[in-house]
Amino acid sequence: MFVLAAFLVALKNLLDWFFSALIVVIFLRVLLSWVNADPYNGLVRAVYVIAEPFLRPFRRLLPPWKLGGIDLSPLFACLALGFLREFLVASLVGIIQKLQ
Repeated sequence: MFVLAAFLVALKNLLDWFFSALIVVIFLRVLLSWVNADPYNGLVRAVYVIAEPFLRPFRRLLPPWKLGGIDLSPLFACLALGFLREFLVASLVGIIQKLQ
């Protein structure tokens, strides 16, 4: 049981880091949309490629043209990622506590 508990602790930490990193990438994507960033820069392209799959479903639900040109997809994406992070990490913590 010790090995399984240690594995789940590592998985919990990895998931927590992953969701935090995704929220930071989405925040960077928002900041880059406000400035005139070079679209050929590798870092800018990486941020766009990583963030876009998480923003696209929310853009389909709430097109910016219906909201006066304001894109709220980053807000809803961060809220959804934060919810998933809290739910999954708390679930893993509960499982870990039962194993110990």
